Amino acid sequence: MNRDLSLLQPYPFEKLTALKAEVTPPADLDHIALSIGEPKHPSPPFVQACLNDNMDKLANYPTTKGLVELRQAIADWCTRRFSLVEGSLSAEHNVLPVNGTREAIFAFTQAAINRSPDALVLSPNPFYQIYEGATYLAGATPYYLNCLEENGFIPDYDAIPEDVWERCQLLFLCSPSNPTGAVTDLDTLKKLIALSDKHDFIIASDECYSEIYLNEERPPVGLLQACAELGRNDYKNCVVMHSLSKRSNLPGLRSGFIAGDAALLEPFLAYRTYHGSSMPIQHQLASIAAWSDEDHVLDNRDQYRHKFDAVINTLSPVIDVKRPEASFYLWVKTPIADDKFAQGLFASQNVTVLPGSYLSRTANNQVPGAGYVRMALVATVDECVEAAQRIRHYIETL
Repeated sequence: MNRDLSLLQPYPFEKLTALKAEVTPPADLDHIALSIGEPKHPSPPFVQACLNDNMDKLANYPTTKGLVELRQAIADWCTRRFSLVEGSLSAEHNVLPVNGTREAIFAFTQAAINRSPDALVLSPNPFYQIYEGATYLAGATPYYLNCLEENGFIPDYDAIPEDVWERCQLLFLCSPSNPTGAVTDLDTLKKLIALSDKHDFIIASDECYSEIYLNEERPPVGLLQACAELGRNDYKNCVVMHSLSKRSNLPGLRSGFIAGDAALLEPFLAYRTYHGSSMPIQHQLASIAAWSDEDHVLDNRDQYRHKFDAVINTLSPVIDVKRPEASFYLWVKTPIADDKFAQGLFASQNVTVLPGSYLSRTANNQVPGAGYVRMALVATVDECVEAAQRIRHYIETL
């Protein structure tokens, strides 16, 4: 077996399961899960109808590159959403459908890394664990960039040593951030593009939360948008990953895309042809419908705003809780150790949250997720309100 498999750490939810197994929650309270970022809003009916209408496509093999109609729908959506130059994002050369961002992040890393003893992949910390696992299995070493409150939970890129940039082959961005909800601004993206030019590394931006934001006047900017503002219409060394899971409440569709530099996507397509990760045709047709409609996305954001308002109003008298710029997460500082807080909350209130330390690694003598918990406001409004009331009660007993 691949010896690098031994480098993989338990997934955060494995740790959480073990933590919860040490206590017994009250039987008279229904469980409310705020731990897993799985959207619970209803999937769009028109997407379900499109799936049902095309079940005969089960008889056909899909191609790795996907339907040109899907790639065009994605290119059109990106161009509208991120103010790209018309035609600069070619459906033929700059877009590939993928089976969700997790699959794309892992596979792209395997294709992008040129194995060498000094190869580095830079990642935010705390982070989505697939960045780390993909790095190890590609034969590189992760380099963690602490996301601290004093920097708005964005890495301090100016503090990264020159020799680290020289060894960097791939930089992961997560904007809006999982778990903090922080958004990387346009000036920072432009600065990173300049660093990519200087040191010749790839920037891969995980933007799967980009369509869940609280201010309709300020949608999160994206990496391709920064490229467009710089006149880099070839998107050199830049790729983005997007998904329908959060935007359209379709996590089970396993549908997303990677878009950007054609010089990177061409060899990645060759990798995927061997990797065998083609999207079923009926899923592709349903995805075209989803990417072509914005009304359901507006309604989705409205529901999250309502939940944020209700939960924050309930919790703010007893704990410091701040509204994020985007995503459906609250990143909440805990009055006791984050794992003890999560375990005690489950034991007394049957509410599950995720300790922030489970999403972090030690870097520069810090564990930046320690002392926080992530609350995913994915349950119904009533469940989120009930969970907030129970969390408040638990905090008041500490």
